[in-house]
Amino acid sequence: MSALALVLVFSAAVAHAVWNIIAHGISRAGIVFLWCGAVAGAVIWGAAIPFTGGLQQSDLAGFAIGVGVSGVLHVAYMLVLQHGYRVGNLSTVYATARGSGPFLAVIAAIVLLGERPSPGALVGVLAVIAGVVALGLVDRPPRGERRGGIDPSIVFGLLTGVAIATYTIWDTHAVREWSLAPIPYMVGTCVMEIIVYSIMLRGRWGETMAFARREWRRVVVFGFLSPLSYILILIAVTLAPVALVAPLREVSVVLVSLFGVFALKEGRPAWRLAAAAVVVAGIVLLAL
Repeated sequence: MSALALVLVFSAAVAHAVWNIIAHGISRAGIVFLWCGAVAGAVIWGAAIPFTGGLQQSDLAGFAIGVGVSGVLHVAYMLVLQHGYRVGNLSTVYATARGSGPFLAVIAAIVLLGERPSPGALVGVLAVIAGVVALGLVDRPPRGERRGGIDPSIVFGLLTGVAIATYTIWDTHAVREWSLAPIPYMVGTCVMEIIVYSIMLRGRWGETMAFARREWRRVVVFGFLSPLSYILILIAVTLAPVALVAPLREVSVVLVSLFGVFALKEGRPAWRLAAAAVVVAGIVLLAL
């Protein structure tokens, strides 16, 4: 994996971790938050398009198809994830999603995109995924406190993982196949999300405007950093196999976990640090 691709993915992970930390809590507003975030992202990055090369050599028909499908897939991902958080244990849902998503993306990249990572890189991928899952399972309730039957945390975590893998593979295909410029592509996806979320809001505009006025600072941070983190990934997949990029972007989970250990003094720090070390080992293998 090239040094530039590594820098892009690590920068994306930092941006993703920072906006998650700053926006912690306000995402509970659901569709209201998602609509405001999509609008902020479209405005901020839309203004950047003329200064970043515009559409460049993008295939306009491909652009329309790409962002149309991508917007729907990203909305589906957010809805499944949020429902999972409502009915299951947050840490288990997050761990299952963030572990299964990259794993499925790797399989899809090999089968659908014809990528062939080296054996050492595949070991690194597995280490990253294992470490990410271990980090998420730190706070899972003890066995005696879990509900009987099928754990909805696992079910919706896996469904979220499928959504992550689907939009990752689709966006990679779209950007590569139609030579799409990442920033306009991300803006177009945000616009599509706004359309879908507007339909889902169903007249809750007063609540939405009140939320935007109250939380505008964190909404602006989200609108800048969330698209940025994915724009960097879209650039990275043009330079490196998605089978390597998809797992590496989950370094953000490690960064958030380390923030929890050192800043929030969360429990079981030894377990968290050990899991983070496994992820770092996987990263080293991918960098070789």
